[in-house]
Amino acid sequence: MAKRANVVGAMSAVAVAAGVAAVAAGGVSWRRATARDQARLQAAARAKMEPPSDELARARLPAPVARYFAVALPDGLTRIRGAHIRWAGEFQTRPGAGWRPFEAEQDFTTSPPGFVWDARIQMMPLVRVHVRDAYVVGEGAMVGKVGGLITVVDEGGTAEMAAGALTRWLGEAVWFPTALLPTGTNGGGVRWDAMDDSTARATVTDGGTTVSAEFHFAPTGEITRMTALRYRDVNGTGVLTPFEGQYRNYARHGGVSIPMAAEVAWLLPDGRFPYWRGRPVVVRFDRDVSP
Repeated sequence: MAKRANVVGAMSAVAVAAGVAAVAAGGVSWRRATARDQARLQAAARAKMEPPSDELARARLPAPVARYFAVALPDGLTRIRGAHIRWAGEFQTRPGAGWRPFEAEQDFTTSPPGFVWDARIQMMPLVRVHVRDAYVVGEGAMVGKVGGLITVVDEGGTAEMAAGALTRWLGEAVWFPTALLPTGTNGGGVRWDAMDDSTARATVTDGGTTVSAEFHFAPTGEITRMTALRYRDVNGTGVLTPFEGQYRNYARHGGVSIPMAAEVAWLLPDGRFPYWRGRPVVVRFDRDVSP
């Protein structure tokens, strides 16, 4: 019996070691794939690099947008070319499923618009799902793997994915707000149209993809909310669905005012479904250099 117990113990140890090795290998493979997307993102930004400018045009902006930039951006601030944000927060997969903690690293570019979001979601004890959401060179993509090994989501390459990802970029530009200026993207940037004294519509075009969102402003100037129609996956089909982001707890970082907490939600026929809430833990900007 003792010998059998020793054999079983040895086999268990080997199985655990094999599992650990597989997870480690999966992590290496995942990081390499993320690095490839990040390299493509940065290469696209370098290819489109413009001469530096420390004069950011603000003419002809709707009144609430002008108030926002007066609060968010000091005069003469040079343009932000890119940002890196480390996130912490919670995520839930469906209404009532319960919140699960996540941590993520995200790289953004402003010209052309793009991002790579690399997250770890703790679905249950000892089980983490790796999720990579990206918009790179005009294409949206999402990959999810349990432990970085077992694929549960692998989508991308469609017009719906591109539009959904570009809408996400537009909503997240509040964390690098010079991208929301009319000159923020290769002389075109975001187009703003007035709706009323506290709301304006922002529109951005990247290649063949154009998306819009409505931004809602506090009397003090900060953006408090964005709403848009965004594609949501329903049994493998992209369905345009009302979507919102809420922003709060603004603080000044690197000279700009950014929200330090946010929540996003789908506005479904049977009620609001919040599925992401988080906060930036680390924020770094890549800026133009003044001549």
